[in-house]
Amino acid sequence: MTFTHEHAQNTSNKFKLLLCSSVIALTFATTACSQAEATREGEEVVQQEEKVLPIPVEVGQVEIGSISSNYQTTAVLEAKEEAFVVGRASGIIEQIMVEEGDYVEKGQVLAKLEPTRYELTLRRAAADMEGIEKELAKINKVYDKKLVSDDTYDKITAQYEAAKANYALAKLDLKEATIVAPISGYIAERNAKVGNLTESFQRERMFHIVQQKELYGIVYLPEKELSKVHKDQKAALQVTALDNKAIAAFVERISPVIDSKTGTFKVTLRVPNEDNLLKAGMFTQVKLNYDTRENTTLIPRKAMLTMDDKINVFVVGDDGLARKTAIKIGYQEGRLVEVIEGLQGNEQVVVTGHQNLKDAATVEIVNG
Repeated sequence: MTFTHEHAQNTSNKFKLLLCSSVIALTFATTACSQAEATREGEEVVQQEEKVLPIPVEVGQVEIGSISSNYQTTAVLEAKEEAFVVGRASGIIEQIMVEEGDYVEKGQVLAKLEPTRYELTLRRAAADMEGIEKELAKINKVYDKKLVSDDTYDKITAQYEAAKANYALAKLDLKEATIVAPISGYIAERNAKVGNLTESFQRERMFHIVQQKELYGIVYLPEKELSKVHKDQKAALQVTALDNKAIAAFVERISPVIDSKTGTFKVTLRVPNEDNLLKAGMFTQVKLNYDTRENTTLIPRKAMLTMDDKINVFVVGDDGLARKTAIKIGYQEGRLVEVIEGLQGNEQVVVTGHQNLKDAATVEIVNG
C-alpha cells in the first residue's frame, strides 16, 4: 500500500508538471502570435503612411522663340490730312453733291450756290471792261500823234486796269459759288443743307474731309525713354474696335524738347492704312518695340513663383517629381517670359497648382 500511494503521488506530480508546461507553452505561443500580428499591422500602417497621393497639376512646355522689349502706352488715331471746307462766297445753297462717307478727289464738286447774282455781276464787269478797252484803243491811235494829253491817257489806262480787276473778281466770285474739295479723302461731316444761306468765310464749316490712307498716332513718352527711340522704329497697335488686331506702325517724328510740366516728349507714329480698316479717332494700345531677341528660351508667365527674393519654377521630371528650380529672367511680353539661366529649353514647368508645392513633391499631370 505504501508503494502504491507513493507511486500515485509521483504520477500526479508528473501530470501537474506536464500541465503547467503546456499552459506556459500555450501562453508563449499566444503571445508570439499577438506580437507577430501587431508587427504586421504596424508594417501595414507604415506602408500606408509612406504611400503619398500625387498632387494634380497643369504643366506648360518650355518654348524656343522670339520675344521683344516694348514700351506700352495708348494713342488716339488722327488723320494725316484733313480739311474744313467753308464757303468763300455768299448765297443760297442750291445743290449738294456728296454725303457723309463718300470718297472725293481733290477738285471734285461738293455743292453749288445759287449763281444768278454772280453771273450778272460778271456780265456787268465784262461790259465795263469792254467799253473802256474800246475807248483805250481809240486813244492809242491818236496818242502817238500827241493829240491826247498824258493825263488823259494815264487816266484811261488806269480805268482799264481797274475794269480788268473787277472782271477777274467777278469771275472768281462765280467760280467760288461752286464748292470743291481742297483735298482727296472721305466726307467725315456734312453740315450744309439745301436752302441754307452761307456767308463769306463763315465760321461754320460746310464739310469736313479726312484723308485716311495714312494716319498718325500721337504718344507721349517719359524723358528716360528718349535714348531708346529713333526714326522708323517699329511699333505695334492693338485696336479694340478690330478685335485687338495687330497693326504695324513706325516712328515718324520725335519732338526735340521735353515738356517740363509732365516730363514727357511727343512721338508721332505713322500708321499705314491702305485697306481703310482704321478710322480717325480710334483708341489704340501701343507697343513701341525697343529690341527683339530670337531663338531664346521662353516659359509661360504664370509658371513663375517668387520665393525668398528669387524667381523659381517647378520642373516636372520623368519620375513624376516636381523640383523647384531657380531661374533668371529677361524680357517679358504678353503671356511669355524669357529665361536667361536655369532651364535648357525642353522641360515641362508647372503652371497651375504650384502655389503649395514643395521641392521634390509627387505630382500628377492633368492636362496631358
